Amino acid sequence: MKVTLCGTRGSLASPGPNTVRYGGNTSCVLIQGLESTSIILDAGSGIRLAAQQISEDTRQFHILLTHLHMDHVVGLPFFPPILRPGVDVHIWGPASTTLTLEKRIHRYLSPPLFPLRLGEVQSNLHFHELPVAPVEIGEFRIKGEMILHPNPTVGYRIQENGVTVTYLPDHEPALGVIHYPSSKEWTSGYALAEGSDLLIHDSQFTREEYVERYGYGHSSMQQAVQFAQLCEVKEFVPFHHDPWHGDAQIDAMIEQALQELQPSFRVTPGMEGLSFDLQA
Repeated sequence: MKVTLCGTRGSLASPGPNTVRYGGNTSCVLIQGLESTSIILDAGSGIRLAAQQISEDTRQFHILLTHLHMDHVVGLPFFPPILRPGVDVHIWGPASTTLTLEKRIHRYLSPPLFPLRLGEVQSNLHFHELPVAPVEIGEFRIKGEMILHPNPTVGYRIQENGVTVTYLPDHEPALGVIHYPSSKEWTSGYALAEGSDLLIHDSQFTREEYVERYGYGHSSMQQAVQFAQLCEVKEFVPFHHDPWHGDAQIDAMIEQALQELQPSFRVTPGMEGLSFDLQA
C-alpha cells in the first residue's frame, strides 16, 4: 500500500514562503493498492496533486469524504476525471438526518458558489452514505465510523494485505473528557485507530490555542500524540495544520510534544508530497 499526502493543511489553503515544507493545500490523501486500485481521502485543494499521480486511462474513481466542510470539498469540481465522459466517480461521505449526500454536495456544486451544476458534469457520479458495514473497494477493506467533529463526520480505517491505515483529519477525542485520555472504549475514534500501522490525525492546535478553541472539533498536538499512544499505533502523522502556523512553529509543536510525552512509536511530520510504502 502506498500512501501519499497531497494536502495537509486545515481550514484554509495557505500557500506562501512560511508554509513551503509542510504545504499549503487542504486535506487530501491518495492511497494506491497492490492491484492498482486508488482511493482518495477528502477532496481539499490537494486533490489536484492526487489527480496527477493517477493514470488518465483510469475509468473508475473513489473519493471518500470525511465531512463536507469547505476545506475538504473545495477541490472536488477541479478533479479532472469528474469532467470526463464515461468515467465513474464514486463519492462516499457521511449520512445526515436532513439532506442526502448528493443534495448537500449540490449546494456547493451550483451557482453562485460554482458556475456548473452537479447535473452538468460529464462523468457518471455515484453517491454512497456512511457509516455502513465495512465495504470493499478493489483490494481495500474500508470501515467508516462517526467521530467527534461539528456536523456529521466520519473517520476511516483502511486495510489491505495485512496493513492498516487510519485517517482522522478533523477530530476532537478530548471533548467532554475531564481526564484525557480516558478509557479506550469511550474514546472517539479508538475502534478505527487501534493497532494501526499508520495513523493520520488532526493536530491543529497548540495546547494554549486548544483552551480557547474547545469544542471546535480539533486536537492539540499533545492530545493527538496521546491518542496515538492510547491506540498503540506503529507510526503517527500529525495532520490538518493550522493555516496560521508556519513551518517553524509546526516543528516546535512536534518537538515539544515529543519531549513531553516520549512516545514509543515513530512520529513523522505530515508534509505535502510525503509518501509511505507500507508492507505487512
